[in-house]
Amino acid sequence: MFFRLSTTGLLAAAIVISGLFSFGCSVKAANEPPPVKVPADVLISSAPKTAIDIQPNSPADTVRVFYQRLREKKVRDALVLTNLRPAIEGLTESELKDLQVDFDALAGQIPADIAINGEIIVENSATVTAKLPDNDTDEIKLQEIKLRRENGVWVILTVDEEAEAVVKKEGKNYFFALKIETHQEEAKAMLERIYKAQLVYSSVNADTYAEIPTLIENEFLPEDIRSTESTGYKFEIIVSADKKSYSAFAEPAVYGKTGKLSFVLNVDSNRKSSIKSDDSGGNRLKNK
Repeated sequence: MFFRLSTTGLLAAAIVISGLFSFGCSVKAANEPPPVKVPADVLISSAPKTAIDIQPNSPADTVRVFYQRLREKKVRDALVLTNLRPAIEGLTESELKDLQVDFDALAGQIPADIAINGEIIVENSATVTAKLPDNDTDEIKLQEIKLRRENGVWVILTVDEEAEAVVKKEGKNYFFALKIETHQEEAKAMLERIYKAQLVYSSVNADTYAEIPTLIENEFLPEDIRSTESTGYKFEIIVSADKKSYSAFAEPAVYGKTGKLSFVLNVDSNRKSSIKSDDSGGNRLKNK
């Protein structure tokens, strides 16, 4: 998926973002919203392979059903089990649909079976170990998931204390702000990729440059760059008449919703690149 160009991973983007595959440290419970009770028949159904005996409503059971619901693309049902709950519970179905592309991308990365290997409970804190995809390598690795108990219900800690405070403050706007930030980071990363692609292309094409379709055809750029659905941005390369110079541009597909910053990539006579960004209301930036 194109969004995986991001170094944070929307949901590592949180969500890819908050690091749902690499969980944060323990945080203090303060002014928490009332937890959501998960029916026992939900928590104990369709159990994957495990190395421990998972008890209903236990930390391990909560972790299992969380990933099961994410894989089934039941995002709201999954995230109410975490400390991202204030960001998800106020979303309307229409707003949730606006984020669905990013959530669906995450769901596709979750294995059908997640092996839960251990569970340690110390008073109102717990640590569950499970084999999960690693954000950086995509390999399945043993990872720790932290939880805390609130009013008798276990809550998965997907963000640390500082980020949790932001989640509570922003509420349902949290994911939208994160989505914009992620798309902007990836737009810049794509322009950097365009620069490298042009260097390679020009080295085998008499120091000339190409537009996007040619670079895709030669497998220097991904097909995703043509679509705004996953990237949230429109990309364009304008090549000079003699094909000896070019500029590349990126503007948000929907200003204020998929991004706010516009970008322009310029390359000087020494082939050194510079990327400029600014909030231009979604309009193209000048190339100089």
